[in-house]
Amino acid sequence: MIAAYTVPPIYAAFVWWFSTGAVLLLVGRSGRFELSRAFLAVGLLAGSLGGLALTAGDTSVGGAYTAFTCTILLWGAQEIAFLAGWLTGPRPEPCPVNATGRSRLGLALQAILYHEFALLACGAAVVALTWGSPNQVGLWTFAALWVLRQSAKINLFLGVPVTNDELMPDAVRFLKTFFTRGPVSAFFPVSVTLATGALVIMIQRIVEVAITPFDIVGLTLVSTLFALGVVEHWFMLLPLPAITLWGWGMRSGFPPEDTTMEQERDTKTAAAPPNLVVLADVRPDAAPPRLSQAACARQRLEDQFRQSFREQQARDGLTTVLNIGSEPAATINGRTS
Repeated sequence: MIAAYTVPPIYAAFVWWFSTGAVLLLVGRSGRFELSRAFLAVGLLAGSLGGLALTAGDTSVGGAYTAFTCTILLWGAQEIAFLAGWLTGPRPEPCPVNATGRSRLGLALQAILYHEFALLACGAAVVALTWGSPNQVGLWTFAALWVLRQSAKINLFLGVPVTNDELMPDAVRFLKTFFTRGPVSAFFPVSVTLATGALVIMIQRIVEVAITPFDIVGLTLVSTLFALGVVEHWFMLLPLPAITLWGWGMRSGFPPEDTTMEQERDTKTAAAPPNLVVLADVRPDAAPPRLSQAACARQRLEDQFRQSFREQQARDGLTTVLNIGSEPAATINGRTS
């Protein structure tokens, strides 16, 4: 019985952390592995919906874990489609500088409208697959994710001190122009207070209402995920770098690759004269190890010997040319040839 209270929070926290980083890793390299990502997203979508259908009547502890995991995978599939830029909106462009008020809100909705419809379609599929069934963990999980995500989007639009927009892949980086970095709006305390109140109710139900291991595990999984969503809200207020949590999903924490220098180097190499040798850039970390003192001295002696040999060869060649030029012309029968 103790495992029903201790294992679900650890599992939910790991799934929340790992799934976020995995999605960022998959969509981080724009233009690469596009087909593989598409097949993976479709596979996750089909597999998660199939898993929810199979576990709709399963009220065991395993059924609760499976329904929770399938909903996370379903959410991950649509996140891949969104962050890869396949499913954003009818106007996937940056916000004009002079857009304010309702105009800015309308442009923001146009930038993500298809994504919002996809979320509603996924939610409708979860409801249809679990309607009237005893296992509602998948539906609770999806509802928690949808409510917290909408709250986060509204807060980012209205204004927060920390946007953590460095986590956004290149394909949807235009959405940063719709974020407002500044003092929190009046919506932030309201949203956090309501979310915290809902979390307290969930914990209260775990303590007072949940009796079976299935109920305890299901409510604990959903409440842990909800608590992590509230923590994500506080990431918008406190200077906590989210890159430290998911840096491994952003190619070891570095920003996207900049190919400008490589293109410039290729252009210079192509434009160089045929007999000009273009040396490759030597990075400091790729430099050979420093030679010892004796080796340096030997190297200097060898260089001096080579230089002296070249100078001697040049002098000998010049002397030969001069000697040939100073010889008298050959005579044949008294005539100069």
